Amino acid sequence: MSLCVALAATVLTIPTTTFSLSWEHSVEKVEWREEWAMTSSGLQLRQASVKGSGAGMEPGEGAVLEDGWWRWTPTLAPLSEIRLAASGETPGGWQLCHETGCLILGRQAGEDSVISPCTPASVP
Repeated sequence: MSLCVALAATVLTIPTTTFSLSWEHSVEKVEWREEWAMTSSGLQLRQASVKGSGAGMEPGEGAVLEDGWWRWTPTLAPLSEIRLAASGETPGGWQLCHETGCLILGRQAGEDSVISPCTPASVP
């Protein structure tokens, strides 16, 4: 399986079945992290973590505080895609990491991205 990341006029293909997304909250200025896996049902959020809480950043149900991070297992159904709309208000954009490296998405306003499992139609 591969992950496809659509950026403007480009589609990146990343050979991975797991990845993480992290970003700094635009108001609270603390980091949020999510661990994702590709399954036969779609993209499954496996774990979420936030370094603090505040405006729109309340830890999820069952969250446990570990080493300064609130960690929990979300109960979100699998998604066919993740859309990252870049407002320019999130400092530095999103960091997407996988087995072989990391890349920054949506650093500037308007640099929207779509993350999805690759299909024959999505690979250029």
